[in-house]
Amino acid sequence: MTETFFTRANTANTHAAPGGGHSRGPKIIDQDGNEVHPGGPFGDFGGSAGFQNGFTAHAFGNVSFGPLSREQRFARLEALARLLDVAFILPGTKVRYGIDGLIGLIPVVGDLLTTAISLWMVREARALGAPAHVVARMLGNVALDGVVGLVPFAGDAFDVMFRANMRNMRILRRWMDKQPRMD
Repeated sequence: MTETFFTRANTANTHAAPGGGHSRGPKIIDQDGNEVHPGGPFGDFGGSAGFQNGFTAHAFGNVSFGPLSREQRFARLEALARLLDVAFILPGTKVRYGIDGLIGLIPVVGDLLTTAISLWMVREARALGAPAHVVARMLGNVALDGVVGLVPFAGDAFDVMFRANMRNMRILRRWMDKQPRMD
C-alpha cells in the first residue's frame, strides 16, 4: 500500500502536459502569493514571480526583497546610527565612538560623507511619517554635527561626544511610541 502511494506521487509529476512536455508538478507559491517558476536560480523573470511583483531570490530560499515594515525600517536606521556613533569602545576607557568619528578624520570629504548618511536617515524618518517638527529637530542635530565636524580635530572630538544620529533615533523613537499601533 505504501509502495502504491509513492508510485502515484512520483508518477503524478511525470505525466505529459498538454503542450507535449512534462508537467512541473504542483504549483509552488511564495510568501507573497506569487507562483515560483523553477526556470533558474532567480525564477522566471517574465512570469508572475519576476520583477513585476517585487524581486524574490529563490536561490536563497524564500527571501523577499520587497518593502520593509515600519519596525524593520526603524531597526535598520537604529543599527546604522549605532554603527555611526557608538559601535566601538576606546580601550581602557568608557568612551564610545563610531565610524562617524573615524571617517571624520578625513578632512572635509569624511565629514561630508557622514553628513550625507545622516541626511539619508532623516529622509527615511520622513518616509516613516515623522511630522515636520520632528524632522526639523533631526535636521538641526545633523547641521550642528556637520558644521562643527568640519573644524579639524576639535570637530572630530565633538562628533564623538555629540552623537547626532543616536539623538535623532531617540527623537524618532519618542514620536513613534506616541503613535497608535497599526496591526
